[in-house]
Amino acid sequence: EGREDLQVNQLETQIWIKPDIQKTDVDFSEILNAIQEIAKDVNIFFDELEGVNSPSKDDDSLLHHGNLTSTSDDASRLEVVGEEVSDKNKISGLYFRDGKCRIDYILVYRKSNPQTEKREVFERNIRAEGLQMEKESSLANSDIIFVKLHAPWEVLGKYAELMNVRMPFRRKIYYLHRRYKFMNRIEKQISRFRGWLPRKPMKLDKETLPDLEENDCYTAPFSQQRIHHFIIHNKDTFFNNATRSRIVHHILQRVKYEEGKNKIGLNRLLSNGSYEAAFPLHEGSYRSKNSIKTHGAENHRHLLYECWASWGVWYKYQPLDLVRRYFGEKIGLYFAWLGWYTGMLFPAAFIGLFVFLYGVTTLNHCQVSKEVCQATDIIMCPICDKYCPFMRLSDSCIYAKVTHLFDNGATVFFAVFMAVWATVFLEFWKRRRAVIAYDWDLIDWEEEEEEIRPQFEAKYSKKERMNPISGKPEPYQAFADKCSRLIVSASGIFFMICVVIAAVFGIVIYRVVTVSTFAAFKWALIRNNSQVATTGTAVCINFCIIMLLNVLYEKVALFLTNLEQPRTESEWENSFTLKMFLFQFVNLNSSTFYIAFFLGRFTGHPGAYLRLINRWRLEECHPSGCLIDLCMQMGIIMVLKQTWNNFMELGYPLIQNWWTRRKLRQEYGTQGKTSFPQWEKDYNLQPMNAYGLFDEYLEMILQFGFTTIFVAAFPLAPLLALLNNIIEIRLDAYKFVTQWRRPLASRAKDIGIWYGILEGIGILSVITNAFVIAVTSDFIPRLVYAYKYGPCAGQGEAGQKCMVGYVNASLSVFLVSDFENRSEPTSNGSEFSGSPLKYCRYRDYRDPPHSPVPYGYTLQFWHVLAARLAFIIVFEHLVFCIKHLISYLIPDLPKDLRDRMRREKYLIQEMMYEAELERLQKERKERKKNGKSYHNEWP
Repeated sequence: EGREDLQVNQLETQIWIKPDIQKTDVDFSEILNAIQEIAKDVNIFFDELEGVNSPSKDDDSLLHHGNLTSTSDDASRLEVVGEEVSDKNKISGLYFRDGKCRIDYILVYRKSNPQTEKREVFERNIRAEGLQMEKESSLANSDIIFVKLHAPWEVLGKYAELMNVRMPFRRKIYYLHRRYKFMNRIEKQISRFRGWLPRKPMKLDKETLPDLEENDCYTAPFSQQRIHHFIIHNKDTFFNNATRSRIVHHILQRVKYEEGKNKIGLNRLLSNGSYEAAFPLHEGSYRSKNSIKTHGAENHRHLLYECWASWGVWYKYQPLDLVRRYFGEKIGLYFAWLGWYTGMLFPAAFIGLFVFLYGVTTLNHCQVSKEVCQATDIIMCPICDKYCPFMRLSDSCIYAKVTHLFDNGATVFFAVFMAVWATVFLEFWKRRRAVIAYDWDLIDWEEEEEEIRPQFEAKYSKKERMNPISGKPEPYQAFADKCSRLIVSASGIFFMICVVIAAVFGIVIYRVVTVSTFAAFKWALIRNNSQVATTGTAVCINFCIIMLLNVLYEKVALFLTNLEQPRTESEWENSFTLKMFLFQFVNLNSSTFYIAFFLGRFTGHPGAYLRLINRWRLEECHPSGCLIDLCMQMGIIMVLKQTWNNFMELGYPLIQNWWTRRKLRQEYGTQGKTSFPQWEKDYNLQPMNAYGLFDEYLEMILQFGFTTIFVAAFPLAPLLALLNNIIEIRLDAYKFVTQWRRPLASRAKDIGIWYGILEGIGILSVITNAFVIAVTSDFIPRLVYAYKYGPCAGQGEAGQKCMVGYVNASLSVFLVSDFENRSEPTSNGSEFSGSPLKYCRYRDYRDPPHSPVPYGYTLQFWHVLAARLAFIIVFEHLVFCIKHLISYLIPDLPKDLRDRMRREKYLIQEMMYEAELERLQKERKERKKNGKSYHNEWP
């Protein structure tokens, strides 16, 4: 997905930039002429590549081809064009009243707010920083005041240098390999063959949408002293809108509003209510009366809506460069990762569907399911005290067949595949991220541009020490203070995890109590399916508890993170992310872990049941096994969680925005909304989440956990995740473009701490899948029976014919008269044979009641236990070896990217050398004109 690298294969020459320069006996004029000739060749080469319709390198000029700077010498014509542009800018609502100063940021407050003095001091300091300001009253509510901010060129240049903003200074020159005639002929034949094939439907149409072409320039940190090195066609559009807003926000975060060390920054004014909102503007409407294919895009927002957020392009690749240009690198990286994750889900979903279909096709040939469905003479013991009746094993025929759909011979293969898939996904994402970081100039960003949080700066301003990298003094947090804060935070995390475990304990008690209640229910449907009803209602109640606890966790995590006082914004985000993930992961998966590894494992046996608080008998598995309960838990939680998240992400903002538009229509009529300026339209939209992309990442990471951790019990999880993500990409795009205010463009080098969390989930998935196959499913008991106890024992075979008699061998016999008084059922089982039952069966490997050691474990039990432990050890070591081998074999940086980076470093040095030569030559000429001459000067 995203931008394709420019590849030129038809030229047979090499471009060499570095001239052969000797230190002695060199005529400088010859060097300069050689450089000029090379520059001409390079310009001709790129003119051929770009064609006639090559757009300007300025950001805004890409969209409005009719507004390019005129090169005519007619001054009157320029004045007319300038007046027309100013009038158009006034109408657009993106400029000041003069139609020339572009609005870079909007602050909103109410006149009735009592924090007037703080705002006045803050705005006075804003003007002192050089920002221009203009105020407008709201058309819908006169109490609301909009403060429009504009950063002049001098302010942008000053702070761009301080923030190390990278700007373009030279067009990229690509290294062209020498091609042989034979290879060129083959490539021509291949290109002709490709011309007969249909066009790739998933790629965006760049002929009808020329604005999708991105500029390819070398960049460097902006410097006012070397401003002549940078490509500046128009100072008003040199810094794009996202960069301008980021610079203004940087200034606002460091402006004081009151005397005192903590009285600094826009965030504090927003938190104390001085300002109601602060946001950059969207670039106009996302809709247009004219078609984008015939009239072009009205603005960047319209372009993003048509080629990214519209439902009609759901099957196409994402225009990641456009997303980055409008929303910034941080949001662009999120959508790049989401698209990569969705693409990698295709093979996982296909294999999972194949495993499910394999279970469907082999259902009629499954010997175990046949024996369960035909076991009309086997009577099972009650699964709860008193009210649960005796039941025939054949009554669980449907559950046995459903279990086979997920627990069949292909399950082990799929578990190994998903463990390897998780590793491949992460390793190839590192390569993809490296390419994106190179294309977006993020390779060296972290070391250069990490900023200290204003809160940290204000808190520890009295304690300073020298930064070993920059050599400048900066605030310092003492080690003892940091450790004490971390200890308190860790204690809070532990306490909240205990709250989650307590909630799971409550669900367990509910399941134990409700089984007997449903077994005595009046309705036959519920009475006959009491265990399924118990599981279904417990899952729904668990989901409601999860949603309620999430609200509490968010507040606790925010409090603990602020208590730690992280130094930078990235450290704050990582700390908050880790806490929220731990809380929500434990909250979401604790019940699943209970069902997978504890349900039915420690119940005892009839006549000697283990009880909770010596009162409630622990819940047993269904006669067909516990896997069906695990499948229900995962399926219901996954579907409900994704549905709820999609509603809260899109449905809730849609409803709120619709209600706002409805109130405006009632007050101002149909035309009122369209006459509002852009800042008022954006103010009526919903603000972005206070924690940025946290909710979006968390939703996908939790889904990744469902897709990998218990995938052996639910092979359809990757398919459900794929279908959800195809919708999720367009939902998020639609939400960002149409329903939310424009978020501040932020830079990021990667997805942050989420990558480490993904690696941890990948490791955990290997362990959990090994235990699910060995403990939860019946794979190991069937294998032991086939090789040791079945008809094929000692023959080395394990087909369906070797499973004859498995069901009978897996059930133990219990004497009904040995029931405890509080466990004895109300019915005596006479409805089955006309006389009271003497014996019933239950799932376990125990001796019969008349053996020397009644109800003791049989030898088969120990064989199965040993096989389970051996399988876990072998499975984990094998899969971990494969994962590490794949990680070792796949390099983090693609070879072609490594070569491009080396080549670029070389060319940048040469370009800077050329620019310095040109500057020295100009100085030399000026000195000659002034009559000054120096001997032995260079060059």
